[in-house]
Amino acid sequence: MSHTSGVRQAQKQKTRQALLDAALVLLEDQSLSSLGLREVTRAVGVAPTAFYRHFRSTADLGVALVEEALGSLHPMIRATVAPDEDSAERIERAVELIAGHVAAHPAHVRFVARERHGGVRPVRDAIREQLARFAGEVKDELAKDPVSRGWSEADLLMLAGLYVDQMLATASLFLETLEAPGAPEEERRRAAETAARQMRLISVGRRHWLD
Repeated sequence: MSHTSGVRQAQKQKTRQALLDAALVLLEDQSLSSLGLREVTRAVGVAPTAFYRHFRSTADLGVALVEEALGSLHPMIRATVAPDEDSAERIERAVELIAGHVAAHPAHVRFVARERHGGVRPVRDAIREQLARFAGEVKDELAKDPVSRGWSEADLLMLAGLYVDQMLATASLFLETLEAPGAPEEERRRAAETAARQMRLISVGRRHWLD
């Protein structure tokens, strides 16, 4: 690759990322179905035609945001159920990992929470596909745990889905604490306690599933 083409490619990637970042900011107060590409390009300072050099539509941009929001989380999700600690330590670690992610990326969490059941089908499908990948990876980790001995593949996948859904619910709980007035640390502590109790309930049920 020549120096000129390398610079051009870097600039293209920079503009693409600027469009994603601008869209994420605009989506804090609206859904993707109401977002116009002119809003996004105006925020970045490029012509509307420039949008189509990077995305086919706002739905295509939304799918890219899903990948940005969820694509990098696979190692973290697997780590929360890795069978190398007892249940209490695992739950505490999971809750802290989720809390840290929400604090670092609230706009991404808000976007996924809103669009998971939103009006843009390609984005809903992209979120569902990512969550299905999470569930498959969690299932593989759970299968390594001695507690899972004797479980069927279907039951392991069902349990993995429960964990993934609970992680999303926990992320939503922590997102609410960032937006709540008053004492955010107290709200965060209560959210952590609630999340831990809910995950502990799944864990208790898991240990007695084959009884």
